[in-house]
Amino acid sequence: QVQLVESGGGLVQPGGSLRLSCAASGFTFASAAMRWYRQAPGKERELVASISTTGYSTSYADSVKGRFTISRDNAKNTAYLQMNSLKLDDTAVYYCYARWMAGYWGQGTQVAVSS
Repeated sequence: QVQLVESGGGLVQPGGSLRLSCAASGFTFASAAMRWYRQAPGKERELVASISTTGYSTSYADSVKGRFTISRDNAKNTAYLQMNSLKLDDTAVYYCYARWMAGYWGQGTQVAVSS
């Protein structure tokens, strides 16, 4: 059974940082490219960052480039999203996605940026 469990969300002030984690199980994590998406209230889900199976290749949405860093630890079956210099517009539910077979989603973790 494939499972993706996100954690690390919460309430943070503008300019603050959070680190999201996505713990994977039930499949060969090292064979799956991973992505982080987010969905703000009333908006469509958008791709935030992607990372290749080895971690050597990453890409980012323009809105987060230079502030967010995606990484992975294949030994721990976990993907991460380090978010720095958070802005009000970063408020959303963040989802991890495993690009493997049919594709799998986590349940999401809420990030709220507010003063």
